[in-house]
Amino acid sequence: MKTVVYYFTGTGNSLAVAEGLSRALGDCELVPIARPPEASGTMKPEADRVGIVCPVYFFGLPALVADFAARLNPTGIPYVFAIVTMGGSGGSAALRQLDGILRRRRGGDGRGLDAGFMVKMPGNYILMYESPAGRRREQILAMADRQVKEIAGMVSRSQHTKIPWSTIASLVHHLMYPRFIAGVHEADRKFTVDERCTSCGVCAEVCPVGNIRLEAGRPTWLHRCEQCMACIHLCPTEAIQAGPETEKRKRYRHPAVKVAFLGPGRTGGGGEREKEKTPCCDGK
Repeated sequence: MKTVVYYFTGTGNSLAVAEGLSRALGDCELVPIARPPEASGTMKPEADRVGIVCPVYFFGLPALVADFAARLNPTGIPYVFAIVTMGGSGGSAALRQLDGILRRRRGGDGRGLDAGFMVKMPGNYILMYESPAGRRREQILAMADRQVKEIAGMVSRSQHTKIPWSTIASLVHHLMYPRFIAGVHEADRKFTVDERCTSCGVCAEVCPVGNIRLEAGRPTWLHRCEQCMACIHLCPTEAIQAGPETEKRKRYRHPAVKVAFLGPGRTGGGGEREKEKTPCCDGK
């Protein structure tokens, strides 16, 4: 059975999940949501199973993923599933949002997700907190690996699950998510670059939506940001900041995903988990 998995990733968590799933399933095509085959219009994949893997942002979907889901027509596909990765909570609200988008899609058959799963990962929202490190990070990643294997087994059997529901998560989603979405694309106005910038261009290369261009060797943000935090975390000299707090916080990248495989139109890059390396030396 052929499986197509669409994914959106910033610092590698969702790509690592998608790759783990692909290895377990076999005959699985990974497609980055940031650069799908069709630039616009309805998407009707030819597959027996279709999945979406993405992070949770403020108890909801990344803006780009929500837009993508509205263009995805799952009619006639035997099995549709989703996996959301999250640093804290809110996965149930994001899955409910995705299920609702698919059900309401114009021209569809009112069908949503057949299954929805949540995988806890080290959070990367450096604007609010520091990603867990050391033993705690390793524990989270090991648990995630086990979860992905379990999920792969269920997906291989096309096992249906009930979409989880949390009253608290739903309430927080309704309170926080609209505010996040309203300002997400302009949120990059708080990003700055300091004298440590070497004009290497990594920030522009890893931005999944092409929101950064170099001007006179320095990054300029174009205000279509998705708040994935890739540019901040993956800058090899930590020259990009979003206020004074980010200066103090350590950067994060999923250790099984190389920098060379992050960014628009790139797939692959997992494999055996490596020891953490300096991003500029890993895949550059």
